[in-house]
Amino acid sequence: MIRHAGGKPIRSCEGFADSLCRGDRPLPGWIAPCLPTLVARPPVGADWIHEIKWDGYRISVYVERGAVIVRTRNGYDWTARFPTIAEALGKLKVRSAVIDGEATVLDEKGGSSFAELQAELATGGGQRAVLYAFDLLFLDGEDWRARPLEERRAALAGLIKKKPPLLLSQEYAGTGADFFRVACEHELEGIVSKRLDKPYRSGRSKDWLKTKCVQTEEFVVIGYQPSSGAVRAPLANIKVARREDGTLRYMGAVGTGFSERVAKVLRDRLDAIRSPRCAVPKLKVAGALWTKPDLVVEIDFRGLSAGGELRHASFRGIVE
Repeated sequence: MIRHAGGKPIRSCEGFADSLCRGDRPLPGWIAPCLPTLVARPPVGADWIHEIKWDGYRISVYVERGAVIVRTRNGYDWTARFPTIAEALGKLKVRSAVIDGEATVLDEKGGSSFAELQAELATGGGQRAVLYAFDLLFLDGEDWRARPLEERRAALAGLIKKKPPLLLSQEYAGTGADFFRVACEHELEGIVSKRLDKPYRSGRSKDWLKTKCVQTEEFVVIGYQPSSGAVRAPLANIKVARREDGTLRYMGAVGTGFSERVAKVLRDRLDAIRSPRCAVPKLKVAGALWTKPDLVVEIDFRGLSAGGELRHASFRGIVE
């Protein structure tokens, strides 16, 4: 007998490891993800739960008789890029399952880092990646999407052992406003709030809401500042610009958000597109090395200075 977290039997099926039970529905090839709607402040009420907004790649995983396929939010097969996650999922005690979550890499402080994940995929094949699972869409031949989130979460909690590389994205008690304040104090990207009583709906939904602590925008890299001093890091900062009406406007330097490993990956990409001149006319920055405006990055920031440059800017990742 197989049971979910609430202790209720799901289905009895002898020998399910060798073949699927008669009457089981076939595993879906791909389910488009539910996407949260951006709001200015978290919702109020006991019908909502709140989770950390993890900083990584949104993935869904498809498990059938120990075989695993990892798919991106657009349905591409990325199983080979997340071998440790796939291996751990293949050991779950299920006949079949579809789990929704976020793949990321944890930094030194235990937070999720999209930049570190990109560096891991570029150099190490995703060995350090972990999956934060937050929803269960299909289980043992049954489609669970019509069930309320509260029931789906209870079943998911019974499947995930809560140790890397498979982790359960924890829900938090208390008000969304309090949790959002704490998330911002810890410099997290934000939170996602979800209705406990709602089914899973593919596409953009107001059943899921995201509240962000910072603004995130794509900028063009136009150059970088080499490091100086006794410690020779790959680079000190990158110079970024915003496209406005067909021209590039300089938005300042970004020198945080990347480790030495991420900075090396970034430096290698930038050295490959070096240019003798700056893409922004008449811009002069002492010691800067310029690049062609071919590389686009995501930057988190907290508004603009009086001079129109980014405030408290932090590198988030390369836009592939």
